[in-house]
Amino acid sequence: MAEISKDALRQIFRNRRRAHVAALPSGTRALLFHRPPRPIVDLIPEGAQIGLYRATPNEAPAAAYARFFQEAGHRIALPRFSARNEPMGFAEFADPFDESDLVQGPYGMAQPPESALAITPDVLFVPLLGFTADGHRLGQGGGHYDRWLEAHPGTIAIGLAWDCQLNDELPLEPHDRHMTAIITPTRLYGPY
Repeated sequence: MAEISKDALRQIFRNRRRAHVAALPSGTRALLFHRPPRPIVDLIPEGAQIGLYRATPNEAPAAAYARFFQEAGHRIALPRFSARNEPMGFAEFADPFDESDLVQGPYGMAQPPESALAITPDVLFVPLLGFTADGHRLGQGGGHYDRWLEAHPGTIAIGLAWDCQLNDELPLEPHDRHMTAIITPTRLYGPY
């Protein structure tokens, strides 16, 4: 992997992911990532606060997990940015069924408003571009999740991905955070 830059690798993974999602029938997409695998549910402490993300069209969807965990009695949080180039925080996502409590954030993504309760997730479901079978992840390149996880080392970090995002190896740097587990539609990698 040393011969290819992370930016070039990110573009390869974006193209691979886009083609994979485009080939999935919409009915199949609706059935995937509906509820987390039992080993993941068992890993999550009772009363844990769960951080998720609002998926872009090609990312592994996390919306059904938000509904699942809220129904199980967990408080749900989504990333929130006060401004571009500010650190990522998390705030309560109280309405994962209708998403009526979200506003557009500085990166164009829906997020909880400034009035929403700030939350520090105990468990964080993380989007990714690529991953390895041993739990390494390649993100979008902004470093938001790596910085947040570094500042919160006790957090259980679980990646969500399509199977096509698996790679034998990835270029790793000291700031890259290892995942506790990675879930795809066909397999659970970990917990490590």
